Amino acid sequence: MKRYSTTKTKFDKSGLRVYSTTYYPEIPIENSDTFILTKVGDRLDNLAYKYYGDNTLWWIIAKGNGIKGMTGLKPAQAIRIPGNIPKILQKFEDLNR
Repeated sequence: MKRYSTTKTKFDKSGLRVYSTTYYPEIPIENSDTFILTKVGDRLDNLAYKYYGDNTLWWIIAKGNGIKGMTGLKPAQAIRIPGNIPKILQKFEDLNR
């Protein structure tokens, strides 16, 4: 699921289309989570593809680890891969209706 697919758009006073705010759910630690140490060249989108089969879900890994403003990761960085994707995506959709 693309993260902007549920984001509403509107038109501002000048007629330009703008996106509404996208809200992301909190992602608490669960038993289904996987913990890894990153390797040289690991990126959030590549990890999302490896674990979820969908590189557009990189934001779940970022949100689950408090990562902002970067997709590249340092080697030997401890990262949590959230495991209950259907639950996370449902919360995401609920927040952005």
